[in-house]
Amino acid sequence: MGLTGLLGAVFNLDHVGKYIHWGFIQLSVSNAIVIGLMIVTFISALFLPFPGRRNRKEGK
Repeated sequence: MGLTGLLGAVFNLDHVGKYIHWGFIQLSVSNAIVIGLMIVTFISALFLPFPGRRNRKEGK
């Protein structure tokens, strides 16, 4: 039993998925969570400073 079997034992994978219906758009809840996390990561990458950027400006 590998990692897949172990995760299958932890999470019950034998059920119908839950979906979000919004007009003609249909997403599974797990995909909606992944998309939300990607949006949060993208927005945080835009506004958070890069590490070490302050040191490079002072060095010049």
